[in-house]
Amino acid sequence: MARFYGTVQGNRGTATRMGSKHMETYCASWDGAIKCYAYIDGAGRDCVKVEKTTWHGKGENKLLYNGVIGKEKLDG
Repeated sequence: MARFYGTVQGNRGTATRMGSKHMETYCASWDGAIKCYAYIDGAGRDCVKVEKTTWHGKGENKLLYNGVIGKEKLDG
């Protein structure tokens, strides 16, 4: 059974993907990308890491968020 769900909508309609233990997605342009990595932490919480990243040599790497999905930040 899937724990994480992802959707994308583009010129060819909508596509959905599922992940049970983790899921990685990219939204990119020729100037860089945003990477989201959904995962289950050691306490069993659903978390996500969101970061700017390079795409075909363009852009920068910078962590934007790493924490529980739907919360401000991780406890502790």
